Amino acid sequence: MREETDLKPKPMVEIGGMPVLWHLMKIYSHQGIKDFVILSGYKSEVIKSYFANLNLHSRDFTITTGENSSIEYLSGHSEDWRVTVLDTGMETLTGERLLRAKEVIGNQAFHCTYGDGLAQIDLALLEKAHRDSGKVATMTVTKPSNRYGVVEFDSQGLVLAFREKPKMEDWINMGFFVFEPQVFNHLKRGEMLEDGALHRLAGAGEMKVNPFSGFWEPMDTFREYKMLNGLWDAGEAPWKIW
Repeated sequence: MREETDLKPKPMVEIGGMPVLWHLMKIYSHQGIKDFVILSGYKSEVIKSYFANLNLHSRDFTITTGENSSIEYLSGHSEDWRVTVLDTGMETLTGERLLRAKEVIGNQAFHCTYGDGLAQIDLALLEKAHRDSGKVATMTVTKPSNRYGVVEFDSQGLVLAFREKPKMEDWINMGFFVFEPQVFNHLKRGEMLEDGALHRLAGAGEMKVNPFSGFWEPMDTFREYKMLNGLWDAGEAPWKIW
């Protein structure tokens, strides 16, 4: 991803001409969640500029300059979003980034996820799982596909079967959390969310999982960038629920 991320933060790399972050926010907003807090760091100004000018990026317009300046939009529609962008620092770890949003989020339960993983996820089911658990945190987990095909063979080295990129046996954290406001009591400065607060919550018996078996793909490599764009271009993007 180096050629892309030299110029922009990874969540702003585009799929089908729109940033990954936009796709992720569409997944949430289509399901009724339209108030966003973005915890930015590397090249935060790119994210700030994008959302400050979101209509200009996505719509045709006529602008009148001068003392009585105005703008008339000719096409498209505005996303019905409320977006707060917090510059949480270049080197800040994920736990502290979330801690710095405490005052903005306030005393309410909230969704939280990473800025580069797309999924065909039902947020209502996730919220129900969280409410039913009565815990501080719910984390969505999945069994990802192996990146490589698997060869099965016997003790004599005779090939028995091929399995093309089977599901792994282990569950992994894919994001798509729901947190109660008490999560802020478990966050500390200078810590990763994953190595700090999540471990403490698990140790206190305050974290449940939401098992997920549908489509999920993080955009970590150029290979995944190409694959996600290929799905979008073919009209076969599973995360496009809007």
